[in-house]
Parts: sequence; structure tokens; C-alpha cells
Amino acid sequence: MGMAGPAGANLLALRSHNAALVLDLLRAAGPAGISRLELAERTGLTPQAVSKITARLRAEGLAAEAGRRASTGGKPRTVLRLVPEAGHAVGLHLDRDELTAVLCDLTGAVVAERRAPLDLGAGGDAVVEGAAGEVEALLAGVSVLGVGVALPGPLDHTRGVLHRVTGFPQWDGFPLRDALAGRLGLPVVVDKDTNAAALGVAVAGGEPAGSAGFAAPAGSGGGSFAYLHLGTGLGAGLVIGGAVHRGARTGAGEFGHQVIQLDGPLCGCGNRGCIEVLCLDAVRRGAPEEAARVLGAGAANLVGLLDIDLVLLGGRTVAAAEDVFVRGVGAVLEERALREGVAAGVPVRVAPGGARGVAEGAAQLLLAPLFGRGEG
Repeated sequence: MGMAGPAGANLLALRSHNAALVLDLLRAAGPAGISRLELAERTGLTPQAVSKITARLRAEGLAAEAGRRASTGGKPRTVLRLVPEAGHAVGLHLDRDELTAVLCDLTGAVVAERRAPLDLGAGGDAVVEGAAGEVEALLAGVSVLGVGVALPGPLDHTRGVLHRVTGFPQWDGFPLRDALAGRLGLPVVVDKDTNAAALGVAVAGGEPAGSAGFAAPAGSGGGSFAYLHLGTGLGAGLVIGGAVHRGARTGAGEFGHQVIQLDGPLCGCGNRGCIEVLCLDAVRRGAPEEAARVLGAGAANLVGLLDIDLVLLGGRTVAAAEDVFVRGVGAVLEERALREGVAAGVPVRVAPGGARGVAEGAAQLLLAPLFGRGEG
């Protein structure tokens, strides 16, 4: 099974920085469009360079005329817009017990969605086969760039190989990217669920790329935030200076396995007193306020280490008691600010995207690079 139509292949070949700037401005302009003169002004490119890039985008069906706009003197300017349906990406969220798959157009809008039960413990081959079936069900003759897969870490994002996922040691060393790419005949990118969700927020929260670079989600102040995901496990996605921070071995964000209680309960990772086991134990006991305070302690550690601007919370456990978690984590950060004599704690909010935020972020693993977004 290959890509449907030429646009997917053309998009994968479109790696020019200048083309990414133009595409991102077209994306941000929406259906109203933007003129070539504005594109030149906003990117700093020459009008000739913009004309060459837009001619190529139009020839490939990625851009189209959106009418004409009056100009100050001279003839009216032609306005161009992005053609959202010219390319698509699949975002696949593999949780420990559930699969979510979305088909997104070039703007990141979800045009189709599928959910299915999943047993991550069934092993690589069974999960790949089940995931491939759900992906194929989404691909009804659309042009597709590939599949972004997000799942619990740790893993090697560069090679698409899993490490010892907490509670599922049988995944250690499994080449998920190559196995799924071979099964589907499509490009595949693999990342942690938290990184994918953070990328989705970074892309959605920014202004058009260009000389000003990344603009963070409203209120974050500088493009650095932490996305904390509490579902069947606990992890963090870090965006620093507008780019997802994966670390030298793509292992950054293993937030849930900070030890904060030396003689605490045994965690699935082998340590005692990890934030993850303390949070999940409190939730199981019906004490979400306690879980929120534990999560807040971890968030305060992150704020102290990285001086981030914003903490976002997501995952199904948070979704079941959003107010409790926002209040509880926020209270710990306020206490920290008070001790340090800072005017206010770092703001805490529920991440946008809801239950499919990770899957939408997984699709951005393919889409964001086309627009020069969210990557270092």
C-alpha cells in the first residue's frame, strides 16, 4: 500500500526553509489568504523568490488563488491560500489499553477518527497488525504523507526503536517504526506520547514562522512550557524556546520516575517512591487531591530546573477531575513562588486537544516540519 496521489511525495520532498516559511504563512492566513507582496514582507524573501516558491506550490496543488485584494495604487493583488486537502497525515496514539487514530489535513484539522481497544502487552507483532488495520481504515483514497505514532516511552525517537516501557519489558528493542512502515508501505515517525502532545500545542499556539520565530501559547511568555500527561502512566513533554526538547538520546521528559519518597511504594520501573506510582496510587484510593499535590511537587521541580513559563496538564486521569488537578498543582506552584518572593506562580492550565490531543500531536510529527514548526 503506497501513498495515494503525488502531493504526499511532493510534500515529503519539500524541505526548503524558505518554502516552509511561505507554507506556514499560507496556513496561518486561512481561507482569506495572503498576497505575494505580504509573503515577501513577512519572510524577508525577495518578490522573485516568493513567486518561484508559490508557483511551485500552485503547480503541486498545495496553494490556490483566493481572489484578489485591492492595493494602494496599481492593479489588485492576487491572494493565495493553502489547500488543506492537498495532503494528510495520520496520527496514532497507542496507549496501554486503547488506540486512537486520526486523519488530519495540512492545517492539522481532524477529518476522520477511529478508536479501538488495545493490549500493549500483546507484543510488537500483534500491536503493529492491529494498528495497521485501523490506519488502513482511515485511508480512503487520500494523499497521505505518512503516520506519526505516539506511545509511552522511553524510546529512541531518531531510530524509532522502543526501550523498556514501564510494565511492558517485552517491548525493549522493538523496531516499531520499521515494522509499521514495512506493514503499511508508508513513512512512519515514532515519538513519546508526551512529546507528540507538546508538539501539537506548540504548533497550535504559534504565530506564523519567520523572523519573529515561535510565538508561545497565549500567556506562556517565552515559548517554554511543560506538558504533564497523567493517564495510565505519567510523563512530560518539554518545549523550550519553541522547540520540543528530546535530549541527546531522545530520552528527556521521563518525568514520572523522579523519586520523591525514598521508602515509598515500589514502582513498575523498579524504583521506590516515583511520582508516577504515588500519583496513580492516590487516584486508585479515590484521593485525587493528594495525587494533584504529588504532581504539583514534580511540576515545582521542573519549574525550578528549567524556569518554564507554563504548565499544561493532560491525560485521562486529569480529564476525570480537571479542576482538582489544576487547583492542586497550581497551589503547590503558588507556595513555591511565595517562598521565593516571586509575585505569582507559573500558570497551570488544562492542555487543549482533549482526549485526542496526543493523536493530533502525533500527526504533527509529519506535518510540523513542512511548516518549520516545533522542531529544534
